[in-house]
Amino acid sequence: MEQQHGLLVVDKPRGLSSAQCTNRFKRLGQKKIGHAGTLDPMAQGVLLVLLGHATKISGYLMAGGVKAYQGTVRLGQTTDTWDADGQITAEAPWDHVTAEAVADVIAGWVGTSEQPVPPYSAAKHQGQPLYKLSREGKETPLKIKTIEISRAEVLRVELPYVTFRVICSSGTYIRSLAHSLGTRLGCGAVLTELTREYSHPFGLEGACGLDELSADPGLLVKHLRPLAEALPHWPVLELDEAAEARIRNGMAIPCRDDVGDKALLQRQGMPLALARRSETPQGPCWTVLRGLWN
Repeated sequence: MEQQHGLLVVDKPRGLSSAQCTNRFKRLGQKKIGHAGTLDPMAQGVLLVLLGHATKISGYLMAGGVKAYQGTVRLGQTTDTWDADGQITAEAPWDHVTAEAVADVIAGWVGTSEQPVPPYSAAKHQGQPLYKLSREGKETPLKIKTIEISRAEVLRVELPYVTFRVICSSGTYIRSLAHSLGTRLGCGAVLTELTREYSHPFGLEGACGLDELSADPGLLVKHLRPLAEALPHWPVLELDEAAEARIRNGMAIPCRDDVGDKALLQRQGMPLALARRSETPQGPCWTVLRGLWN
């Protein structure tokens, strides 16, 4: 099967890493492939698989894009990975915990905060993933990142299990939220289930099963999304032959004032480049942010 260009909204099953999911499509001849937003093996739900030219927009796709998750935690345990797949490092009574206390802590997640990165994660220290350092028994540095949570709610409390939903900024570690819940409640907590329901701008309702997509080239092509769908707030501008030639040669082209600051440029319906509006001596022009033509 020839190389395709676009996005697949995949419903990732539990038990596979994000890389294992993309490897399924490599067997169909998709050598240029990636994904936007890693899901841990124990998680399921929306995984955006990028094919061909779409691999070049990953950074722009993730920037500012919110995500929605439904998760379940078990109180009374702590593991080295902060989820149920890790080794138990501590256990504590959870009998004193009330549903009201759980709701108060989870409501407190809303807003901007500093979040510790799990010691078992793909975040890197001196070029090495933290999970590799942890598995080798080496000390992992404490990394902190800023996150934004716009909504957090309790869906169900059946102690010691608590199910919740959060809407958060890209890069938020739900395992860290589970860990913080256990710390605040004084009994420890681990994430036992996680479903990504939304990864900007696609939801789980529009996702396709991994097994079906990776087994049927025809179904893969049918469900391939164009780059423009992944960047819904970027205007799409059609170029003529002369403007295309200038863009391919790294030259700016004039733009109108009413279009916006960024745009997806295309020629005869084929994506050509991501561009930004720049002020030049000749007036406002489009300059290339990321070429998509090779």
